[in-house]
Amino acid sequence: MTPQRQITLRFLAEPTDVNFGGKVHGGAVMKWIDQAGYACAVGWSAHYCVTVYVGGIRFERPILIGHVVEVAAKVIYTGRTSMHLAVDVSAGDPRTGGVSPTTHCLMVFVAMDENNKPVAVPPWTPETDEDKTLQHYATRMMELRQQIADEIQPLKP
Repeated sequence: MTPQRQITLRFLAEPTDVNFGGKVHGGAVMKWIDQAGYACAVGWSAHYCVTVYVGGIRFERPILIGHVVEVAAKVIYTGRTSMHLAVDVSAGDPRTGGVSPTTHCLMVFVAMDENNKPVAVPPWTPETDEDKTLQHYATRMMELRQQIADEIQPLKP
């Protein structure tokens, strides 16, 4: 079976997702991101996966109750046991059609075996210029995360 590189979840934002400002709560959006990321990681690896990193979450515009929401997750880099995914959230009024970007982030998952030990994932190789750009983005974010970890290390108790 060929690994599934990407997935898009589509649904309506419901009244139970509302915050005090009348918009979809950021925590609900983060839950949707995690669900789409997990489904994508499992589809690629064919194993149970754990989230090891979520970063760069940028809420560009609010999502309104009743809007169609699309959460698209795509593998953009693979390590030996890890998968880096770009996750994009878009939303729009179903009465007028179309969606526009609302949120973006990067996620890293690790595939686990039945003993909860990391297990190898199928390698992903970029084929298009867009794929190469996304892979470069993932590797650049790894470098930046390492720089941040190096800066924080002396501050840890």
